[in-house]
Amino acid sequence: MACLSLFLCSFSNEIKAQKIDNMASYRDIKSDRYFRFNYDNDFFTAKDRNYTQGYNFEFVSPFFSKNPINYLFYKPKAWRSESNEQASLSKKYGLSWEHIGFTPANIRSPDIQYGDRPFASALMLKSFLIQIDSKKKARLTSALSFGMIGPFAFGEGMQVKIHEWTGNVIPQGWPNQIQNHLIANYEVGYERQLLNANDRFSLQARGIARLGTLFTDLAIGGNFRAGLLNSTYELFDKDELQLYLYGEPMLQFVGHDASLQGSVLPEKKSPYVISSSDISRLRAALNYGVVLQLKGVYFEYSQAFQTKEFNGAQSFRWGGIKAGFVF
Repeated sequence: MACLSLFLCSFSNEIKAQKIDNMASYRDIKSDRYFRFNYDNDFFTAKDRNYTQGYNFEFVSPFFSKNPINYLFYKPKAWRSESNEQASLSKKYGLSWEHIGFTPANIRSPDIQYGDRPFASALMLKSFLIQIDSKKKARLTSALSFGMIGPFAFGEGMQVKIHEWTGNVIPQGWPNQIQNHLIANYEVGYERQLLNANDRFSLQARGIARLGTLFTDLAIGGNFRAGLLNSTYELFDKDELQLYLYGEPMLQFVGHDASLQGSVLPEKKSPYVISSSDISRLRAALNYGVVLQLKGVYFEYSQAFQTKEFNGAQSFRWGGIKAGFVF
């Protein structure tokens, strides 16, 4: 593990990670009914800047198959046929409650930190669908999020309270945060296995596209798992022990990032935003971590690195923990 950490850290200045990505194959839980809690914080890397915190309460159940939003998700014709579905297709329907927050490096000052990122937070309700084809060894994921970015997302109150509990510096710059506007974001992703070596190592290619008022971008890359594995393309096998390391490098092409630029829609003018000309349109990322699963219980520890988001910024990193159970 130490050798892997040293190897991955050597890429930290060259490699963008997606915040709270709950639909990747290396985070697959072997059931269509489960709950998982996802928590990110730069506390795990002894920092307090950029992507500072995020949490996600994730519920997956066949009950959500009745959600009318599912009609908006992409379902290829070949994946909809009854014969194919009976033979090799499975679906997971879910709903999650998600919050993400961002700060500049200096949170002590009440003044705008020109040249650094603005304070921002977003609160979203996300509906999602995971479609799995066990014959093709492929996963098609779709998600639609609605919510708010700005003071209505309660980023200030949450960070202040956490810093009070932990005895840390109380942030003073939240009055300068990105202002309120609606979030409507659509996401679609495709992942396919390229190699499986006796359920000890697997390699997958992956692409993700997002379009909306919060994030508009495209990411391509791949991931691997190494250890005690079972297939992420079979729905039920929850009693078998899984213990593995994973890594995922990605390249991201950015169209709009509302956490830096404010809304693409008309809004109350934010006190400070990053201009479009200063946004880093090509970013890179690396996620890696360790996962333990046994008898329907899931635990993960992760680290993530991301290159700079705009001119004058620095690359940064954060850590996370995830815990879940099948019901």
